[in-house]
Amino acid sequence: MAGGRQICNGCGIQLAVPPSAQTIRCSICQTVTSVQPISYSYVQTTTNHDPVRQATRWFKGVLNNVSNTIDSVVASSVNNSGSTRPSTYSYYLPIQRPLAFPPVHGRKRALLIGISYRSKRYELKGSVNDVNCMKFLLIEKLGYPKDSILVLTDDEREWIPTKRNIQRALQWLMEGCKSGDSLVFHYSGHGAQQPNRNGDEVDGFDETICPLDYEKEGMILDDEINATIVRPLPKGATLHAIIDACHSGTVLDLPYFCRMNQNGYYTWEDHSPPSGAYKGTSGGLALCFSACDDHQTSADTSALAGNAMTGAMTFSFIQAVQSAPGLTYGALLLAMRTAIREAKTGIRFNGPITSVLRKMFHIGLSQEPQLSASEKFDIYSKRVVL
Repeated sequence: MAGGRQICNGCGIQLAVPPSAQTIRCSICQTVTSVQPISYSYVQTTTNHDPVRQATRWFKGVLNNVSNTIDSVVASSVNNSGSTRPSTYSYYLPIQRPLAFPPVHGRKRALLIGISYRSKRYELKGSVNDVNCMKFLLIEKLGYPKDSILVLTDDEREWIPTKRNIQRALQWLMEGCKSGDSLVFHYSGHGAQQPNRNGDEVDGFDETICPLDYEKEGMILDDEINATIVRPLPKGATLHAIIDACHSGTVLDLPYFCRMNQNGYYTWEDHSPPSGAYKGTSGGLALCFSACDDHQTSADTSALAGNAMTGAMTFSFIQAVQSAPGLTYGALLLAMRTAIREAKTGIRFNGPITSVLRKMFHIGLSQEPQLSASEKFDIYSKRVVL
């Protein structure tokens, strides 16, 4: 069989298919795609030519398409009975995307990242829905321009949430930031912890987010997120982060953590690094709503219809913001926690987003949404302005 191109069944990118390959593995999403046979007339035409020249033309075409950056891995696997399967090739043809993200403009802009990790044993079902719901909220309810929102999900053809793309996107969010700007960073995906090595964590662990390719490229540490979007935040600018992931309590490494009990009483804990490193802003206000504490895990919600799912924390945040505009930070945090507690009893919510998805939370949730900030303030007097 002559080589050609094949669309990945998982993420939709183009794959370069070598001759004789029956299947091909995508190096981005790891999905194995069966190679579609070409028509007999095409085979008859191509086989009339000199095979050496034909192979040479094919190879040159591949090199031109990928700008000499093609990566190939040839792998064969053995099934449980010990017999050898047909070889599965892993040729990745990079997406023809622009070299830079869209130009930054406007006083309101947002970065929304949702990662499902399709075909992995740790696949998530609600991450892309989270991003779609958050985008709806920002555009339809909060007046964010559509072209000022950058989206990275498994479904995107242009920008998928690899480590490099997420790092670049975080820089994009901060580009040209000035007083009066309102920034939103929403992440829905896996989060984790790893031992801290520089002495700047109270609990001895760094919190992380897990890009689509984290198994190969590694996680993104809270230190890097802080250095990229917190430290440069100028006076008069505001950053709201909504992080729907496990172990996300202090994933922005903000110096103050709001500890609230079930009755709504709160205290601010000082989480300044023992090393003395500065983790605050350059005068702006950074706030982070996270799905759970650093030692906790978060959960998806299950839909009553359509098998759609969304993150529990993302849903409770959107529900509270759309239902009662002008909430204080304290009231918003209480509303989110109440929503998750009520979900255990099967109480259904109302609203335009809810009517579309008809959501309901899993029972048995143990997570408690958290709030951290770059400075202490009275959470019951300061109103949320996104």
